[in-house]
Amino acid sequence: MKIENTKAQMRKGVLEYCILSILQKGDAYTSEILSTLKSAEMIVVEGTIYPLLTRLKNAGLLTYRWEESTSGPPRKYYVLTENGGMFLKELDKTWNNLVNAVNQVTQDKSTKDE
Repeated sequence: MKIENTKAQMRKGVLEYCILSILQKGDAYTSEILSTLKSAEMIVVEGTIYPLLTRLKNAGLLTYRWEESTSGPPRKYYVLTENGGMFLKELDKTWNNLVNAVNQVTQDKSTKDE
């Protein structure tokens, strides 16, 4: 088993959550989303993010608007919908529960004894 495959699957599992969290902070176009993910060391390629954004939009969690750009063609800005905000709140709870559970399971025995 290759560790890189497992790492990639772990990243993919949280990608929707990360994208919704980025958009909660404000509208963004794809390059901004990719840049934010990259700065957090979550390397994602355009071929992965576009289908995901489309799926989130089709699920009613995102919408988008076109905005003119001074440095090129118009940009598609993604916006979190009200449903997307509620969905994100549920993911926040699930994420916190998952992190706590994983920490509990993976915690070193010597740390438990303290």
